[in-house]
Amino acid sequence: MTDIRPRRFDLIAFDWDGTLYDSTRLIVRCIQAAVVDVGGAKPSENDAAWVIGLGLAEALARAAPDVPREKYAELGARYRYHYLKHQDDLVLFDGVLPMLDALHARGYKLAVATGKSRRGLDEALATVALRERFDASRTADETFGKPHPRMLLELMEEMEVPAERTLMIGDTTHDLQLAINAGCASVGVSYGAHEHETFDPLQPLYVAHSVSGLTQWLLDNA
Repeated sequence: MTDIRPRRFDLIAFDWDGTLYDSTRLIVRCIQAAVVDVGGAKPSENDAAWVIGLGLAEALARAAPDVPREKYAELGARYRYHYLKHQDDLVLFDGVLPMLDALHARGYKLAVATGKSRRGLDEALATVALRERFDASRTADETFGKPHPRMLLELMEEMEVPAERTLMIGDTTHDLQLAINAGCASVGVSYGAHEHETFDPLQPLYVAHSVSGLTQWLLDNA
């Protein structure tokens, strides 16, 4: 029987790191190494993971509260040094490409809303040949970092989709708060940076524990 349920959303916006791209562990290690390089106390894995999804400058500052502001530029440079050494080792989570293709085939508009820089996102998109699978993208350095709503508001305006027809998907509380601030619904994924128990106060429609689970929920409910 043909599924005749009306579609709930028109625009699906994805976070990048920890949601589509299996980069959480590397980012944590790079943050830790960068902080130590400039003389700061090594942040714990939990503290380094918590800042993932924020803009790079804000993330590093929060992860290294004992590093003086005049060293922030050096801190950012050391993070990029460590990250670029291993960037080509990173891969998409299994199942991401089939998921995106299935959503595209059903007519959804797909976007990326990320705390990465524009340069960093473009390099990642080129590496995994994903550029043509997304209709639009926004990064923290060209708008505001999460959870400020501007990047999502700009995507909605560009795609001409209202907030009630937009779904934000991410692995951190910053992503889910971004959705709330922009007036959108959200879905969380538990396989990224933040523990899924922290999602409860932000009331996502669903928490996926795998890409296959996310794909099935989207095809059945979005």
